[in-house]
Amino acid sequence: MTAVENPAEAPVAPGRISRLLANPAVRIIVPLVIVAITFYVLHELSAKVSWSAVKADVAASSWTSIALAIAAMAISFLALSLYDVLAVRSIATGQVPDRIAAFAGGSGTAISNLLGFSYLTGTAVRYRIYASLGVDLARVAGIIAISWIAFWLGLILILGLLFLAHPVGLSQVLPLDGTLEIAIGAALLVGLALLVLWLSRAPRSFWAEGFRVPLPGGRLALSLMGVAVIDLMGAAMTLYFLLPADLADNFVYFFVIYMGATALGILSHSPGGLGVFEATLIAGLGAAGRPDMLAALLLYRVIYSVLPFAVAVVALAVTWAVTRRGAIATTSNWAYRLIRPLVPIAAAGIALLAGSILLISGNLPGETARFGVLRDIIPLQFVEASHLAGSVAGLLLIVVARGLYRKLHRAWLIAMGLMIVGFVASIAKGLDWEEALGMLISLGVLGAFRSAFYRVEAVSVFRLNATWLVSILALLAAIFWIGFFAYSHVEYRDALWWQFAFDGDASRFLRASVVVALILFGITLNSLLYRRSGIKDSHEIPDVVRQLIAQSEDTEAQLDLLGDKAFLISEDNRAFIAYCDTGGSLITKGEPVGEEAAGRKLIWQLREMADKAGKRCAFYAVSPKYLATYLDLGLSILKIGEVARVNLQGFTLDGSSKKKFRGARSRAGRDGYEFAIIPKAEVPTVLDQLRGISDRWMQEKQGEEKGFSLGYFDDTYLSNFDHAVLRHVETGRIVAFANLFQGANKHELSLDLMRYDPEGPKIAMDALFAELMLWGAAEGFHWFSLGAAPFSGIENHQLSSLWNRIGGFIYEHGEQVYHFEGLRSFKEKFDPVWTPNYLASPGGLAAPRVLYEVNVLISGGIKGLVG
Repeated sequence: MTAVENPAEAPVAPGRISRLLANPAVRIIVPLVIVAITFYVLHELSAKVSWSAVKADVAASSWTSIALAIAAMAISFLALSLYDVLAVRSIATGQVPDRIAAFAGGSGTAISNLLGFSYLTGTAVRYRIYASLGVDLARVAGIIAISWIAFWLGLILILGLLFLAHPVGLSQVLPLDGTLEIAIGAALLVGLALLVLWLSRAPRSFWAEGFRVPLPGGRLALSLMGVAVIDLMGAAMTLYFLLPADLADNFVYFFVIYMGATALGILSHSPGGLGVFEATLIAGLGAAGRPDMLAALLLYRVIYSVLPFAVAVVALAVTWAVTRRGAIATTSNWAYRLIRPLVPIAAAGIALLAGSILLISGNLPGETARFGVLRDIIPLQFVEASHLAGSVAGLLLIVVARGLYRKLHRAWLIAMGLMIVGFVASIAKGLDWEEALGMLISLGVLGAFRSAFYRVEAVSVFRLNATWLVSILALLAAIFWIGFFAYSHVEYRDALWWQFAFDGDASRFLRASVVVALILFGITLNSLLYRRSGIKDSHEIPDVVRQLIAQSEDTEAQLDLLGDKAFLISEDNRAFIAYCDTGGSLITKGEPVGEEAAGRKLIWQLREMADKAGKRCAFYAVSPKYLATYLDLGLSILKIGEVARVNLQGFTLDGSSKKKFRGARSRAGRDGYEFAIIPKAEVPTVLDQLRGISDRWMQEKQGEEKGFSLGYFDDTYLSNFDHAVLRHVETGRIVAFANLFQGANKHELSLDLMRYDPEGPKIAMDALFAELMLWGAAEGFHWFSLGAAPFSGIENHQLSSLWNRIGGFIYEHGEQVYHFEGLRSFKEKFDPVWTPNYLASPGGLAAPRVLYEVNVLISGGIKGLVG
C-alpha cells in the first residue's frame, strides 16, 4: 500500500458514500470478488515466469536504482509528515507540537501501510495519537479531513497539468481528443485557482458526518497542495526507479496506472493491497511473463512497506523501553504518551509480518546447498515436521495479530511462543538463518513491549470478526499464489502428496497448504458460528448489597434487586456499583450506592476492569453527583433526559391539572374499590392474582418485559417490596397494582411495575396513582419520583453539539415510536422538580454503540423497543 492511501482513508466523506461503504455486501463481498479476479489475472500474467528467474533479477538489481528508490520513499514519508503538521496548524492550533504531528503522520503511516486498509488505517493511527494528547474527536476528524482534502488538491493539480500539457502516453490510458484534454486541464487548474481565492477571502468551513470542519486558508491550501504533489510523486518514483528500463520510458503513463493500482488495492481490503496492486501494474504496463517486473515489485514492497515499518517499530521499541524506565513516564513524559497508542498497532504489524515471512518461506524452494548440510545432521522426518510447524505458526501469528491490537496479554504470550517455534522451524527446515534472525529480532521487539499487553478477555484470541477474516483470506490468497507461482514448473501428480525427500519442496508446500487451509477453515467457522451468551444473566445478590440498598435514600438503587446485574463492592463494604457486561462494554445503571468517597473509588475500579478486559466503560442514567469523576476518567457526558420528582410536603390533588386524578379517585370509591398497601411479607399470597393482571396487561400492550433500568414480573424480585393495590371491597379482586420503592429515612417514594387489569375499570390506573401519592404525603415521604423523561430538556440549537441536535430531533419527531413529549406533559401536571439525567461514556463513535447496547439490555434491541 502506498502513501496515496493514507489521506483517502479519512472517515469524513459524504454520508451516502459512508453508508454505502458500511454495507456488509460492499465491505465483504466486493473485496473478495476483487481479490478472486485479481489473483486469476495475476496467475495468467505470470504463468511463464519462474521463481529462479525472479531471484536472479532481484540479485542483478542496480544498487543505484535501489538507493534512488529509498531516497524517493524518504521524500514521500517526509511529505506525509507535513500533511499532519499543516493540518494541525489549521485545526488544532497550539494543541499539538509540530514534531508530534510529524511523528503521527510519518510513523503512523509507516505502521498502517503494512497492515493495510482492513486491519488498521492511517485514520485509526492518527486518532489514537491525537486523542491520547487530548484532542477531541471533532478536531481529529478535521485534521484527517484536511489531509484528505490535501491529497485530492494535489492529485487534481497533477492531473490538470497533465491534461493541459497533453504529454505523450496519456492518451494511451485516457483515449480523449487532444483539444478536450487541454480544455479539461485548463478547467481543473482554473477551478483550483478559484478555490484558493475563495479560501483566501474569509475563514471557511463545511459540515461532514456531523462535524464542523474548518477549511484551510488560501496560503495553507497552496502549501498542502505542494506537499501532496511531493507525496504522490515520491511514492510513484519509488517504484519507477526500480522498473526495467524499457517499462520506464514514459512516466506519465506509469503514473496513471500506478494511481489505479493503488485505488484497487484499497478496495480489496488485502493488507497493503498485496496482489491486487501488483496484478494491476503488471497488466497496465503490459509486463506479463516478465520476471524483472516481479523483481521490481518485490523490491518496492521491501523499500516502501517493510523498511519504513521496521525503522518505525525499532524506534518505538527503543523509546518505549527508555520511557518505561522513568517513574514519571506514565504520567508526564510526552514521548510515552505519544508512542503508547502505537505500540499495540506496531505489535500487530510485527506478528503479521513475521507470520507472512514464515508462510512465504515455507511456500518457496529451499537452498540446495543448505539441505546438503542438513542431510548429515537432522533426520528427514524432523525437517518435514519443522516445515509444517513453521507454516502453522505463521498462520496463527497472522490470526493472533488482532489480539495484540486489542492489548490482550494472552495474545502476547501466544505470539512470543509462536515466534520461538518459528525460530526453531526456520533453522530445522532448511538452515534459513536470515529468517531465524528476523524471528529473533521480532521476538526481542515484541518482548520490549510486554508491559503494553495487560488486558484479560474471556473470548478466544483465535476468534475474528468479519473484517479481519476478509483481510486474512486476501493475504493468504496472495501467499498461496506465491507458492503456486514458485512451483508452476512442477507437473502435478498424485504422488507429490506422499513424496518425502530433502528435495521435495513442492510436496512440502502442498501438504502445508492443506493443513493451513483446514486450520483457517476451522477458525473461520468458529468465528462465524460463535455467539456470546445472553447478556441478561442472573446474579446472586450479596447481603451487603441488600443492606446498602436499604440504607439508600435513592429509590433507583432498589432496581439492583432484579438480579440481572453484577456487583462491584468496595473493600470496606461501604458502597457498591451494579453493572451489566454486554460483551463489548461494562455499563452501569445509575451511580454507586453508598458512601460517596468509596463510590468514587469504585467508578475508577470499574473503569480499570473494563480497560483490562478490552471493553468500553459507561455509566447510564446518572445524576450530576459524580460528573467530575467521570470527566477525570476521560469520558464524555451526554444528556439523555430529565428525572421528575414531586415535593410531597403539603401535596394535594387540588388544581385544574389534577382534575382527572380527582375524578378517577372519586369514581373508584363510588364503584366499591379501595386503596390498600400489602406488606412484602404477604405479597406471596397474592402473586398468582398479580401475575394474571400482568399477563393480561402485557397481552393488551403487545409488548415484552423490559430489564436493566425497568423491573419485570418476577416472583423473587416482587417479593422484596410492599405493593400498592386497588381492589374491590366486597370480592377482594385486585384490578391494579404497583410495587413500591421506599427510600431510607422516607426521603423518596417511587414505584416500578404499575399494571392494571384491562377487564377492570378504565380509571383503575389513575385512581391508584392518585391514592399512592396522597398515601406517600400522609406517611411523611419528602419526594415522589415520577421517573425519567427520555431526551427531555435537550437543547436543539444550530450551535449545539451533534448529540444535542440528534436528541432534540428525536424528542420533537419521535412520537410515532415513543410518546416523548406526551410523557413529559403527563409528569408536568404535578409541578415536579426536573433534574438532568446523563450518560457518561467514551466519546465519538463509541457513544452510539453504548446507547444501542443499553437498548439491548432494556428492550432486547430495536424490535423490543418498538414493541
